[in-house]
Amino acid sequence: MSDFSDFLKITFAAVFTGNIALTYFLGMCPFIAMSKSPATAFGMGAAVVFVMTVTCCINWIIYWQILVPTGTEHLQLLCFIASIAVIVQILELFIDRVSPVLYAAMGIFLPLITVNCAILGASLFMVLRKYSFLNTLGYGFGSGMGWAIALLAMSGVRSRINTSKLPPGLEGPAITMITAGIMAMAFTGLAGVM
Repeated sequence: MSDFSDFLKITFAAVFTGNIALTYFLGMCPFIAMSKSPATAFGMGAAVVFVMTVTCCINWIIYWQILVPTGTEHLQLLCFIASIAVIVQILELFIDRVSPVLYAAMGIFLPLITVNCAILGASLFMVLRKYSFLNTLGYGFGSGMGWAIALLAMSGVRSRINTSKLPPGLEGPAITMITAGIMAMAFTGLAGVM
C-alpha cells in the first residue's frame, strides 16, 4: 500500500506542486510558442504527456539496469537524449501512418518535443530522486500532465488576452511572461497541500 500511496503523491506533486513548467521553468520555449491557440496546445500537450511518460520509464531502465551495473553512469545524458530522440521519431512515424491529418496539423511542433528540456529534466530528476520504476511512471505521467495543463491554461488566457486592448509596453511577450509568473505563483501556492 505504501508504494501505491507514494505513486499517488509523486504523481499529484508532479502535476501541481512541482509542475515542471511553472515550478522549475523547464520547457518554456515550446510552452510560450505553443500556447497561442488551444488547438495546438492540446495536440502538443498530449504528445508531451506520451513522450515524457515513455522516456522516463525507458531512461529508468537504461540507467538502473544498464548504466549503473556497468559503471557507466557518466553516459546518462547521452543515453537519455538518444532515447528521447528515438521515442519522438517513433511517435512521429506512428502519427504520420495513423493520422496524416493530425500529423499535418502538428507540423514542425512534433519534432520540437525532442528539444523540450522538460523531457530531459524529468529523466534527470527521476535519477536524482532515486525513484522506483512505479514512482518513475507516476512522475513521468504527472510531469507531462502538469506541463500540458499549464500549456492549456496559458493558451486559454492568451486567447482572451488577444481580444483585449493592452498598453503598448505589455503587448506580446511581456504580458505572456507576466501571466506565466502569476500562474507559477498559483501552482506553487498548492505546495502546502502535500
